[in-house]
Amino acid sequence: MIPLVKPYFPSRDILMPAIEEILYSGYVAEGKPVYDFEDKFKAYVGNENSIALHSGTDALHLAYILAGIKPGDEIISTPMTAEPTNTSIKMVGAKVVWGDVAPDNGLLDPKSVRELVTEKTKAIVVVHYAGMVCDMDEFNKISKEYNIPIIEDAAHALGSKYNRKMIGCNADYTIFSLQAIKHMTTVDGGFLTMKDPSQMDRARRLRWFGLSKNKSRMENDITEVGYKYAMNNVNATIGLVQMQNIEKLIGSYINNGLFYDETLKGIPGVELVRYNNNTEASYWLYTMKVEGRDNFCRMLEAEGISASPLHHRSDTHSIFNESKRELPNMERWYKSFVHIPCGWWVSEEDRQKIVDVIRKGW
Repeated sequence: MIPLVKPYFPSRDILMPAIEEILYSGYVAEGKPVYDFEDKFKAYVGNENSIALHSGTDALHLAYILAGIKPGDEIISTPMTAEPTNTSIKMVGAKVVWGDVAPDNGLLDPKSVRELVTEKTKAIVVVHYAGMVCDMDEFNKISKEYNIPIIEDAAHALGSKYNRKMIGCNADYTIFSLQAIKHMTTVDGGFLTMKDPSQMDRARRLRWFGLSKNKSRMENDITEVGYKYAMNNVNATIGLVQMQNIEKLIGSYINNGLFYDETLKGIPGVELVRYNNNTEASYWLYTMKVEGRDNFCRMLEAEGISASPLHHRSDTHSIFNESKRELPNMERWYKSFVHIPCGWWVSEEDRQKIVDVIRKGW
């Protein structure tokens, strides 16, 4: 079976010596490997204001805190995402307001968002779903017009670009996930990048109980609640080794995605997604719309190929009952979108087989 997702790790002879060295070094908590990994990641995304965290969910929580979200505030978000994007909003006591999606790519629609902005709106969360980048030209206009921060959830979008720059440089806050099945994994991990360098010290304190790592515990004074969100040296060591191959690794996703963009054109029952202007996808999953999705998935599975919509729409969870509203474009999108394998494990032979099987019909 060609899987839909699969973790990538460097060869044992490269990775294991590095892990063994750190395991027996006597220091496995947050330390120099974490800071070295941060430096490598900063250079890759092009943003000096980046901190490593235990997970992408931790990064979301801190982004909401740093954005000044308080109980009773409202955040406009999308139901087309993994659960933590929106459950983290509940962690700071805010209310989710659902924006509708664009029916031709499933990404948050800026036209819908603009209609929802009120005096209670304190942030807009855009999700670069499956590596596709939201319409940041329009979202940046909304942000400037209403003085509302944009939080980019780029858990699926490491290596994606806007205006030829890596995602992670544009918005007030951007979060990345290094969880098991993402483009690059550290088993678990995440990053938060931000525009304002003056927030870095606070972000570092928040990730470690409210304590400053620049002072001994005997000299520290906790002034606000912090969390145990720091990355450890073991995860960071995996990340340092992964960064040696980051361009090639993400390039394999992109190459496969671009192949599908060309070879799936014109196939009956297949509708390709629209990519927004000034954006470049990193294709964590290859996304398209198909007629008769259940039959499509069964047909591919019979041929040894995984295909699935993968994510459960967030607005159907009971925790968000207070936010329920009609989302007609989401209804249309959710009935027909599907993902096919696109990652580093998909060989040229595999991807051609996938296209040939789809061409036969279902």
